[in-house]
Amino acid sequence: MRHIDQMADAILAKVILTLCCLLMTACAPTVKVDPPEEPITINLNIKLDADIRVKLEEEAKKDIAANPGIF
Repeated sequence: MRHIDQMADAILAKVILTLCCLLMTACAPTVKVDPPEEPITINLNIKLDADIRVKLEEEAKKDIAANPGIF
């Protein structure tokens, strides 16, 4: 009779352990990716960039003309 009780206790312990493992894996954290509520905007001001390059190039030409022996 004791042997049967020990076997029942061992089986019950295994069942409880299995249920605990299943419960822990069921509650694993998940990663959720949501799209932004507002659209993503990319502001490119290409004209400003071109103006800056032209101005710098003109100033460089003036500096080179004013100091021909610098280079």
